[in-house]
Amino acid sequence: MSESCDGQVSAAEVMAATVPLSYLGVTSLAQMRLIDALEREYGVEIDLGGDVSFLDSLDGLAAWVSAAR
Repeated sequence: MSESCDGQVSAAEVMAATVPLSYLGVTSLAQMRLIDALEREYGVEIDLGGDVSFLDSLDGLAAWVSAAR
């Protein structure tokens, strides 16, 4: 995540977040980078036309990737 945000949001901040990641400064560009990284790393495809609310939290991301695999 930190790499997708060009280091603007640390891994520790993401792990401790109790607010949506966008509140921490995760931009739409960072989300696109994160999506690309998830698709490459886990062999999944994220449909941007669907519900992508899982992108707002680390728990949501982990649950989505786990279910998609």
